[in-house]
Amino acid sequence: MKVLLNHPVRELDIPGPKRVKDLLQELALLPESVLVVRGDDLVTEDDTLRDNDRVEIRPVMSGGQGKSGRLGGRRVGRV
Repeated sequence: MKVLLNHPVRELDIPGPKRVKDLLQELALLPESVLVVRGDDLVTEDDTLRDNDRVEIRPVMSGGQGKSGRLGGRRVGRV
């Protein structure tokens, strides 16, 4: 299968079939830190990837509130 990694950008050829969780373990990636996408579909750790699949592994991005305590233009926090 073709595996596109996005941080840093690189493409690997990895033989399948292989479960997503086994692929992530082989690449030393924490399942909680990435999203695995096959085509337009997000796949789970228990999904099986085939030899002819093309998958993209994207890092999970998270944001937070700024110093103002506002998120999306609205005040957040306790009222």
